[in-house]
Amino acid sequence: MDQTKDTYISPFSTRYASKEMQQIFSERHKFQTWRRLWIALAKAEKELGLAITDEQIAQMEAFKDDINFEVAQEREKIVRHDVMSHVYAYGKQCPDAEPIIHLGATSCYVGDNTDVILMKEASLLILKKAAQVLANLAKFAEEYKELPCLAYTHLQPAQLTTVGKRATLWMYELSQDMKELQHRLDELLMLGSKGTTGTQASFMELFDGDEEKIKQMEAYIAKEMGFDGVVPVSGQTYSRKVDAYFLSVLSGFAQSAYKFSNDMRILQSFEEMEEPFEKNQIGSSAMPYKRNPMRSERISALARYVIIDSLNPAMTAGTQWFERTLDDSANKRISVAEAFLAVDSILNIYINVTGGIVVYDKIVRRRVMEKLPFMATENILMESVKRGGNRQQLHERLRTHSHAAAAKVKLEGGENDLITRIAQDDAFPLTLEEIRTHLEPSLYIGRSASQVTEFIQEVVQPLLARYHDSEVVAQLHV
Repeated sequence: MDQTKDTYISPFSTRYASKEMQQIFSERHKFQTWRRLWIALAKAEKELGLAITDEQIAQMEAFKDDINFEVAQEREKIVRHDVMSHVYAYGKQCPDAEPIIHLGATSCYVGDNTDVILMKEASLLILKKAAQVLANLAKFAEEYKELPCLAYTHLQPAQLTTVGKRATLWMYELSQDMKELQHRLDELLMLGSKGTTGTQASFMELFDGDEEKIKQMEAYIAKEMGFDGVVPVSGQTYSRKVDAYFLSVLSGFAQSAYKFSNDMRILQSFEEMEEPFEKNQIGSSAMPYKRNPMRSERISALARYVIIDSLNPAMTAGTQWFERTLDDSANKRISVAEAFLAVDSILNIYINVTGGIVVYDKIVRRRVMEKLPFMATENILMESVKRGGNRQQLHERLRTHSHAAAAKVKLEGGENDLITRIAQDDAFPLTLEEIRTHLEPSLYIGRSASQVTEFIQEVVQPLLARYHDSEVVAQLHV
């Protein structure tokens, strides 16, 4: 009997998040990181004169990846303390090193520093995947930078843009998220080894009051773990505002993807564009003809989860009493990990959708031409004035004709006959053929094509050069 079917399993593990992101937040990787931190601490203490031998460190190194989970689990049932259970389990594998494992440290030395390391690793994976989305959208925008389409304000047709130019709006927001996440990474520091209340009193005892050695110890550990330094002051933990900062950025990724997914869902309803739809995919159990935008809908669903989840560390940061309380632990181990898993999931789908967007250019053009006569009225007005017409009188005539043509379309279901109405009005010194010259969509897209080219060159390409790695982020089947 498969017992896994009788217990809750997170959908992030079975449906959404990548193996790479799940590995970062796995139990094995966490405890392997704990052991790397204990080794770094022991090396630093030996370097600074404590009685620690090369043999002890070598023994620790030999078992750094070989986690004896069963021993730790049985021990935790007795002592009810996860860190001390793993200290005990590590000591059983390294009996010579057992006396010096975790020397002078408190639980947050491994717990908090590991959390920082995992956030760094997860953020780098997020950046690579976001770069893949940018690469997909850049290719798409370049291909469609000159294809006119309706642009909207208030979800009402306004003027024209191009399909490619609209894609730069999605790209720009995502690029801002990437820059903000990189900023957070640039500012990220380890907790270091601050002791029970952040005073480093235990290390003052170990190093006989030599404060310089304590600072050197922390610098050594930071370098060993790939960081530029440690926080200057803390209580027992690093400031929980760090978690709030990172989840705020992840919320930004969710917001950007949410906007894209909503736009895609609307465009698919308009039948202008579609997300990828596989040969044997079923859109609806009841309606065989349906081609639902299920990938974009899933982005929207997960994005809402992340946006709400970003409130968790904000609340936690504000409720840390004095040097530490433990009401952060249960919350942060869920909220932080799941925020990264969810954004990873969102980007997996985002990569998939942007790698196969279908554009129905004939429908795009048909919808443009239905509205273009209204948009062309300003050009028709200016040309008529140039030929001696009265601007105010012609404006009123255009207003009247426009409302009449709109009424015919909306109330009678007829064709938009605005151009014919104008041509038949003697107040306008233009023939029907001359008026039709103003019905070329490319006349109304402004700098759209140039803006696409400039944006890709100036913003997107530098980000791709820094983060894009097609071997790490291949096209995903979602």
